[in-house]
Amino acid sequence: MNHIHTNEHKTMWVVIIAASTMVLEILFGISTGSMALLADGIHMGSHVFAIGLSWLAYVIVRKLATNSAYKGNSQKILSLSGYTSGLLLLIFALVIVYEAIQRYIHPSEIQFQEALIVACIGLVINILSAFMLHHSHEESDHSIRAAYIHVLADALTSLTAIIALIAAMLWNILWLDALGAIISSLVIIMWSVSLLKESGKELLDMKA
Repeated sequence: MNHIHTNEHKTMWVVIIAASTMVLEILFGISTGSMALLADGIHMGSHVFAIGLSWLAYVIVRKLATNSAYKGNSQKILSLSGYTSGLLLLIFALVIVYEAIQRYIHPSEIQFQEALIVACIGLVINILSAFMLHHSHEESDHSIRAAYIHVLADALTSLTAIIALIAAMLWNILWLDALGAIISSLVIIMWSVSLLKESGKELLDMKA
């Protein structure tokens, strides 16, 4: 149970950090007109909810561990948390793809400098969060793996937003911002499908 307590504290702090960054990115994504930055903020919002769900799963598992009446497998709670997080990640990625396609068709003006500053802040925050959530590859805890994938996914959207914003600013090709959001979302969709498969097998007691 030691790793449960450790992972609980890791996820709690990441939720607090991610929530603060989410508000910053969404506000500046709207004010600067950057679809890639707004996509990053929306992804961060999904991560706040999903990682918060992982944190709640650890709290429940810890409380059940002291309940002598509970005879079930608490590992299933962590797998369910991971599965739900993967599903949320998939849904939000699909929404971002749709919104980015609309922006690709109808490009709008972007305040590049402000958007780049906030995107860089988001990237740093996500890298720090990834280090906080780092775990052994062999660890069969789908909840912490889901949280880890969420922050890696958001780091990817931050990095893609930065590259797309710089390219759009240098060459004045505004649709590159939307293209960056689409590319990162497609990668995230692949990650979410992988997480759904692995946590789903655990829930159904299927062999890997």
